[in-house]
Order: sequence, then structure tokens, then C-alpha cells
Amino acid sequence: MAGEVEETWKPTTLPLQKGSMPIDDLTAYQINAEFLLKIPIWFARKFQVLVATHQGQNQLIVVDEAGALQRDLLERMMRRPLGVVQASAAEMERTINRAYQSINSQSQEQIESLDEGTTVSDLLASKEDLLDGRKQAPVIRLVNSILSDAVKAGASDVHIQPYETQVVVRFRIDGYLVDQFTIPKSAQDEISSRIKILGKMDIAEKRLPQDGRASVRIGDRVVDLRIASLPTNFGERVVIRLLDKSTKLFSLPELGMPPDVLKQFAGLISQEHGIVLVTGPTGSGKSTTLYAALQRLDSKTKNVLTLEDPIEYELEGISQTQINMKKGMTFARGLRNILRQDPDVIMVGEIRDHETAEMAIQAALTGHLVFSTLHTNDAASAVTRLLDLGIEPFLISSSVLGVLAQRLVRQTCQDCLGEGCLHCQKLGYRGRIGLFELLVVSEEIREKIQGQANASEIKQVAKMQGMIDLRADGMDKIQRKLTTKEEVLRVSESDSSSVAW
Repeated sequence: MAGEVEETWKPTTLPLQKGSMPIDDLTAYQINAEFLLKIPIWFARKFQVLVATHQGQNQLIVVDEAGALQRDLLERMMRRPLGVVQASAAEMERTINRAYQSINSQSQEQIESLDEGTTVSDLLASKEDLLDGRKQAPVIRLVNSILSDAVKAGASDVHIQPYETQVVVRFRIDGYLVDQFTIPKSAQDEISSRIKILGKMDIAEKRLPQDGRASVRIGDRVVDLRIASLPTNFGERVVIRLLDKSTKLFSLPELGMPPDVLKQFAGLISQEHGIVLVTGPTGSGKSTTLYAALQRLDSKTKNVLTLEDPIEYELEGISQTQINMKKGMTFARGLRNILRQDPDVIMVGEIRDHETAEMAIQAALTGHLVFSTLHTNDAASAVTRLLDLGIEPFLISSSVLGVLAQRLVRQTCQDCLGEGCLHCQKLGYRGRIGLFELLVVSEEIREKIQGQANASEIKQVAKMQGMIDLRADGMDKIQRKLTTKEEVLRVSESDSSSVAW
């Protein structure tokens, strides 16, 4: 066979050239697909080797002599002669991870090969990289493939939804649930058990809801999993929230705020004391905005502490505390303890009750800058929400600096401008962008708050003073071809003073 290596061929010397500089960028090298299928990732990592094509030549990429010594074995397996090039260890690690993640989804193949005889005893907890499928039971490989596919697709959640005759796996991508594939009903219990083992949940308890957490590695990514199971008439329904620790944190200018809103919001978070609120429904990007605000602070000269549920990203120079309701570590209790840590800036993940609201406002009144979130439909409604929680109007008016309301809309695919292409899977959308409404508490608005004016009255004054509401911001983004009318209408409410369509 042409190109086949002679059986008697043996390398007589190590092909690494002394003193040569290792390659720091392998993007020009096309990693061989046959190599990825034949060679497991553990081997590639152990010996730090890859086979690639570059400028028409077959090359064995190595880091050191340990990899070069595998040349004979790999030439026989690949049935072709290989030149040898040397790469840096860091670039080799990045390229191995990218290469094995790029293999086409094999979840459906795993589904089709499920062994109905697989038992729960096979489903041992594993801390191995999910890209490494050696010696794993079929159901373990399937769950690993589902999680890996979800991360590669940029999904925020995975739904394992049982029906009478099958189980459907769905991914939430850019806010929308999309059916991915179906699983045989016979494998339902084993899959649920595997996921519950990952989350350190009770696999024997199927009649009550359970919550669990896990952390897995997918290539060079560390992904935290928040797992929730719920009994239904067709068996346990499982939802997995994915928190990719390697996801890039956004800066404030990258969120999509209008220039005037960005300037005003940046001014609010630079104040010495007071409370700044971010409002919106679940999944509207409130945490992303707060993380962007925290990154803008100088943590070298300010003592910045956070209370979060969960801690989604680790921020350098900032002390972050995880809320644990089961152990009594509530937002209110955590805030009480944080105030003893001499803080300059405090971020409270969410104001849920009177005690937390009262303590946050007292902290703002006693010289601290406080960031937090509320679940309200618009910026002005944050005031009425605090009143509903039992906070006195004069405390609100004297502590709240401003309220930022926001929503997320799907962003028009910039490769096809919404018509649908391969980059956006024919959907016309790719990624999301924020709509924003910033209410800055002026003297006139303070008077309205003290007079217990309703949200509509407060909003009317704010708009007279130049506030751009969510729908107006959406209209601007439609005109700039960043999103569509349908998306803006979906997430924003109309009022008599809003923009006309």
C-alpha cells in the first residue's frame, strides 16, 4: 500500500533539533481526524503528541523526547511517515483540548449503543475529564457526551424531560429551549441516577424533589453544574444549569448599554455610598451586569465583598461568599457578618425579604456602596417593591442612587443579518444583547418616593428627565440591525408614553 511504513523501519536518532524554538501557535496545523478517532485523549496528554497536516506534510507534533519516542508507534497506526515538529507545552495543551472538543457530537451514537443491561452499579462517580471516554460504561459516556455537547453549543441549561414512551433532551440556547435528541425510555432511570450521582444526590429517593451540585472538567474548561430533579407522572425530570467558569467576563462597554446610560451608570457605581439596584426577571443578565460593575472597581484600594447564590465567576481581588440556605447562611445573615469585615463595597446577590432589604439600605446609609438585584418589571417598580417589603419611604429616597432595569434579546446573526446561515444554525440569531433602562434618583424623584407615588408616576418623571425606557432602547437596536422587532416586543412592555411602532 502506498505510503505504508516498512515493518523494519526504526528511528535511529531522536528527531528534535537542539536549540530550536518550540512553536507557540499551532492554528495553521490541521489536526488529523483519524488520529483523534484512533488515539484516546489520555494518550495524547500523557505523551503530549498530535498528528497534523501542515503545508501538505504529515507531522508529529511533540513537546519533548517522550513524545518523539512515540513516532514509530504512531507511524504504524497511521500507516504513513511523519515528520517531527516541536511545540510549547502550553500550546500543546490548548490544541489537544480544542481538537478533541471539535469532534462531531457522538451523543446520538451513544444513545443508539446503550446496553439495556447496564445497571446502577456501573455508574460510578468519576472526576475524569469528560472528553476522555476510555473504560466508561455506556450511560456514563452518554451523560458525558450530553454535557460536552451542551457546553460546546453554549447552552445555559440541559433538560432531561421524560414522556410516556421516550425521554427528550433539550438545551436552552440564547434563552430558547431546543430539542436535541431522544433517549430510549428503558435508559431513563440509569441516566437520572448517573446525573444524581454526579450531584451527590440520593439515587434511591425518586418521590421528592432534590438539588445537587457538581464540578466537571471538559477539556480546558471547568463547568459547575446545578442539578434539580422533580418527580413527574412519567418519572423524574432533571434540569442541569451550566456555569462555565472559563466563559469570558463582560466589561460594562460590552453589555450593549446606550452611551448615555453607560456614562450615568459608571458614575453611580463610582459613588462612595448608597445603593445601586439592577432589576429584571430570572435570566435577564443581572448577575453579568453586576460582575461587570465589580470589575470596574479598584479592588486594590477598596475592600470589596460579595454574597452570591451561586458564585458564578471568581473575581480577582474580591472576597466572595457562597449563600447556603440549608446551613442557615442566608443573605441577611451573611450581610450582617460582612459588615464586620470593614467593607467599602458590598454586592448582595438578591434582595428577597424585609430583613435583607433593611440591612442593605442601612449599610448604604452608613457609608458603604451596595449593589444588589430585585425581580421587578421596570426600574420604577423597584421603589414600590421595596415599599412592599416594609421599607420606609424616607429610607428608600435617601439611600437609592439609581435603578437599572434590563432584558436580554437574541442578537441578529451578523454573518447573515437575520436571514439564517450555517453560523447561526439557520435561526437568524446568534448570541444575545441587553436592553437597558436607567432611573437615576433625582431630587424630584426623591420627593415622589417620599410621597409614596406609584411606579407609573415615578417613571413619568424619570422619562421627562431624559430616561430611555426598555422599548426605546430596543427600537434603537432594531434600527442598528442588532435585533428584531419580534424580540423587543417579546421582552418589553408598552405604555402610553413609549415609542410608537
